[in-house]
Amino acid sequence: MTLIETLRAEARAAPESGIVAVINYGRLREGMIPLWAGEGDLPTPAFITDAASKALAGGETFYTWQKGIPDLRQALARYYARHFGKTFPEEEFIVTGSGMHAIQLALDALASAGDEVVYLSPAWPNFAAAAAISGAVPVAATLDHSGNGWFCDVEKIAAAITPRTKALFINTPSNPTGWTADHETLRAILDLARARNLWIIADEIYSLFHYGHGRAPSFLDIATGEDRILFVNSFSKNWAMTGWRIGWIKTHPALQQVFENLIQYSTSGVAQFMQRGAVAALDEGDAFIAEQVERARAARDLVCDILGATGKARFTVPQGAFYLFFTVDGITDSRTAAFDIVDKANVGLAPGTAFGPGGEAFLRLCFHRRLDQIEEAAHRLAKWMKTV
Repeated sequence: MTLIETLRAEARAAPESGIVAVINYGRLREGMIPLWAGEGDLPTPAFITDAASKALAGGETFYTWQKGIPDLRQALARYYARHFGKTFPEEEFIVTGSGMHAIQLALDALASAGDEVVYLSPAWPNFAAAAAISGAVPVAATLDHSGNGWFCDVEKIAAAITPRTKALFINTPSNPTGWTADHETLRAILDLARARNLWIIADEIYSLFHYGHGRAPSFLDIATGEDRILFVNSFSKNWAMTGWRIGWIKTHPALQQVFENLIQYSTSGVAQFMQRGAVAALDEGDAFIAEQVERARAARDLVCDILGATGKARFTVPQGAFYLFFTVDGITDSRTAAFDIVDKANVGLAPGTAFGPGGEAFLRLCFHRRLDQIEEAAHRLAKWMKTV
């Protein structure tokens, strides 16, 4: 047997990221406009980095609370009180080493080998891959798409449920589609989960990146304290902290010790000086978030206007998150198209093939960047479209 053949089958089968493949192909090209990854172009603001630097210089470099320092968990409670109008004790929050870590811990807690987890597709690919690596079986329920936009048919979720199903993974606002569930849809999903005794893993990381009135609808608006919901989230998007790798789980206080144990045996906690930066982000960052949302709104409108004018790009203006998920007339292989766009337009996009069933014909563009770059990228793409 070769060395690789001695590894777990699930590890050997872990897919190469279709997004990273394009990034690696084009990342060193001069003049590249990189719109492939899910992050903005601004570094973490000084009010956050200064707080972390002060704590680092002050010697906050020792082992700390594995579930998160009390100051950060209390700051999370204040954040939810401001933005969701709900009062939660600090015991409902667990600090994790990124949003991805929060998702992995949720899977570890809920799904044994062979158990199924239903998710909405097209979807950020890391969830399905993480579920499969853990030994669970990810099952896609596809969103519907038409001239009226993206739509979640809850009957499709119901049809995907089997006796092996343990949880539903619901990401809204959605990466990559921008689909945002209304309260009626959330209520139908929650009713289904209650009826089938299923957990919901609620990924509401983009809830503040919403282009309607205020934040996006949330399961928190309709759920009770005893509903089986794990809320997974991250500091990455709202506060320009993608490289920090800090996230959190909101869960029932009765589960706190279980998740603290899972952290003990995975990362043993997040560095305390980094958590000080996260406290500053929560307590001082509302204005920064509002500015970023308006900046993203302007960029969204600009790129939609330019690509829409080509007559070849087909898309629904996203309600939330900061991605445009679009097709181009005549293009059926989005992976090949993404590499061609790197070569001919010097713009980096993520291929829809990376996002699972329902995404194959699409390309994802992250518009969370400064307007001049978005305008230039859109014009380059419009020029490329004339050649296909």
